[in-house]
Amino acid sequence: MGKYILKRLIQLVLLLFVVSFIIFFAIHLAPGDPAKMIAGDTATKADVARIRNSLGLNEPVVVQYWHYIVNVFHGNLGTSYQNGASVTQEIITRLPTTAKLAVSAMLLALIVGIPLGIIAALKKNTWIDFTSTSLSLVGVSIPNFWLGTMLILFFGVYLQVLPISGVDDHWWTLAGLKQMILPTITLSASSAAIIARTTRSSMLEIIQQDFVRTAKAKGLSTREVIVTHEFRNALIPVITIAGINFGALLGGAIVTEQVFAINGVGRLLINAITSRDFPVVEGTVLVIATIFALVNLLVDIIYAKVDPRISY
Repeated sequence: MGKYILKRLIQLVLLLFVVSFIIFFAIHLAPGDPAKMIAGDTATKADVARIRNSLGLNEPVVVQYWHYIVNVFHGNLGTSYQNGASVTQEIITRLPTTAKLAVSAMLLALIVGIPLGIIAALKKNTWIDFTSTSLSLVGVSIPNFWLGTMLILFFGVYLQVLPISGVDDHWWTLAGLKQMILPTITLSASSAAIIARTTRSSMLEIIQQDFVRTAKAKGLSTREVIVTHEFRNALIPVITIAGINFGALLGGAIVTEQVFAINGVGRLLINAITSRDFPVVEGTVLVIATIFALVNLLVDIIYAKVDPRISY
């Protein structure tokens, strides 16, 4: 296991190198000049040229990328063009908010999706199965921004029972919990639906296996058969989907944070793209890619704990 983890970490470094290369050149090839946006509409060409020179934008893109990579390996993600703040510090400040939102959304998706999938599999071809499948289809189909807007209108505007923006308070306080409800539901809807569908299909496949019939023939209780034999063996695909979706939640948080005016990494990235703040965009994408890769590594480690037959 130790050698496998070391190998994956080496692959992670190579992956991040490729990600940094793609995002760096993609954003530099996109139209727009950050120097002009910083200088303003009334600035002269001399002012724009001076700003470009101070930011190092006059150098060839390859040279700029080399300087960027050297700084990254020294733990420096650069300085924001807009406010002169450290990109690393900006991300560190906002990352806990996004992580809190993504973790809460994943927990809700698991709490809702897994039982829904299990019940649908056990009640195959009944109205319960039909209802579960229909809800899953709706959950996958609804865009985050539309669902968030509808929740704001219903619970925030009409009923006025939940706050519609920000997650500034601590999550363990009543105010903090109320702030998290609408964003968490919005972000978790699609993941819960996918997990429910995956759990159902995996359970249906396991239920038909010979070892399940053997367990029932031994006289084991229905609960023991479901929990110990069926669900545990159906868990591997669910873990895979949950790991992939957690990374997707970090990306999906971009839209959710915009809808609910949450100052997280997603909103930081959107503002940086709008203002052509290259270092912030590059640093934010690199951090999200790192988290996504580490989550996938954690999923692979959990595989071996859930199923002893798996070894690396």
